[in-house]
Amino acid sequence: MSDHAAPHTHRIIIIGAGFSGIGMAIRLRERGVDDFVILERASDLGGTWRDNRYPGCACDVQSALYSFSFAPNAEWSSVFSPQAEIWNYLKACAQRFDIMRHLRFRETVSRVAWLEHEQQWVVTSSTQQWHAPQVILASGALSDPVTPAIAGLGGFAGKQFHSAQWDHSYDLRGKRVAVIGTGASAIQFVPRIQAQVESLHLFQRTPPWIMPRHDHAIPSWRRAFYRAVPVAQTVARALLYSQRELMFVPFRHRAVRRIAEWSARRHMKSQVHDSALRARLLPTYGIGCKRVLLSDDYYPAIAQPNVSLVTDAIVRVHTDAIETVDGRHHAVDTIIYGTGFRPTDPPLAPFVIGRHGTTLAEQWRGSPQAYWGTTVAGFPNFSLLLGPNTGLGHTSILLVVEAQIEHVLKLMDAMARQDATTVEPTAAAQSRFVEWCDTALSGTVWNSGGCDSWYLDRTGRNSALWPYRVGRFMREASRLREGDYEFRPRRADA
Repeated sequence: MSDHAAPHTHRIIIIGAGFSGIGMAIRLRERGVDDFVILERASDLGGTWRDNRYPGCACDVQSALYSFSFAPNAEWSSVFSPQAEIWNYLKACAQRFDIMRHLRFRETVSRVAWLEHEQQWVVTSSTQQWHAPQVILASGALSDPVTPAIAGLGGFAGKQFHSAQWDHSYDLRGKRVAVIGTGASAIQFVPRIQAQVESLHLFQRTPPWIMPRHDHAIPSWRRAFYRAVPVAQTVARALLYSQRELMFVPFRHRAVRRIAEWSARRHMKSQVHDSALRARLLPTYGIGCKRVLLSDDYYPAIAQPNVSLVTDAIVRVHTDAIETVDGRHHAVDTIIYGTGFRPTDPPLAPFVIGRHGTTLAEQWRGSPQAYWGTTVAGFPNFSLLLGPNTGLGHTSILLVVEAQIEHVLKLMDAMARQDATTVEPTAAAQSRFVEWCDTALSGTVWNSGGCDSWYLDRTGRNSALWPYRVGRFMREASRLREGDYEFRPRRADA
């Protein structure tokens, strides 16, 4: 930041230009709020859907539901639309609702600090400082990819990259490729690269449960019908919402979970005919303990002759090979990491400083906590979108985002009614909410299904997921309980 750059002052600063940040901006504009800025570290908007451009990248929730309720799209080409369409949809929303003029690209935020005397947030970014009484952190849960800490990685002589940083200039044809990780990204890109490479070594630590995807193209007549009769698409979205809500049941009921596991095993058996390979692909934990994945082509791909499934732990990476605990050296010249993200360690948490000079990371101590996943005690006029305990295992996360946005807007209305300068949840209200979530999660497969998942933070607590159907979050979070907040009037010396 230049020492001579004058700070820019706005009413609201939004950090992040993915679905959450753009959605928040659109709703602010609809409310007549125009004095805000969106700081984005990249050169374009889009967040997860800008960064993840690996082959086969697509949404695992039907696009009719993975879109804003206030901006339906009749042009989806398939039920589960690919990355490029979703990214273009978000950019089209920003254009349609006149959000582009609020965006400031290549502004990497390094510090967000509350100044008590001024009753302002000071945000330090790449080029300057920004002042505002209100900050909304919309940087998302899947923003910073995780690369595993494996001995010898730095000495590998070949090409290596994470799926979220895919190098499209690199030709995989004829290469000996190692894929580390078998999560949501890997099951999408492995089938796309399998036929290109000479050999593919798939390093699996824990096998995922995989259900059929049943993706298909949306015929042109249906798209035309949605354009002509928009209410038809609204009805289709409502039906899809109800269907996805039913998918929550196995997470809380063991008997229904057994039926889901039977369906997943049947799907595997229909596509993998080698019983020995099936045995290595079958999870030993309850379905839902880790993210349930959808695919129709992953199993057929890894059953091909040029693919080897490696289930022995990696010991070390050498210049041209990966050594596993059984002593084998798997010769490779390319490593692709499908190792995902760490949503329970938000990357900006160490740099957000609240009322008492404490950072979010210091206050959380490895276990993020927030009131309705949206506001934090000790951090005035500060909101999180997709904060702690807002993740879902069965339906569209945008339903949560929209409910949180409504919560923020109603909080702003309450501040105006009470002529308050600052607002934050009481510590007691936040503690009650967190304890309520913890109790509800204790009986779910996410906590007791016998696996180690990214839902659990460094303390072992499930700080990632919402414990009930999303409909309950939408109803409860959209309703403001003013008694759970502390509203402070303007200070005379401010």
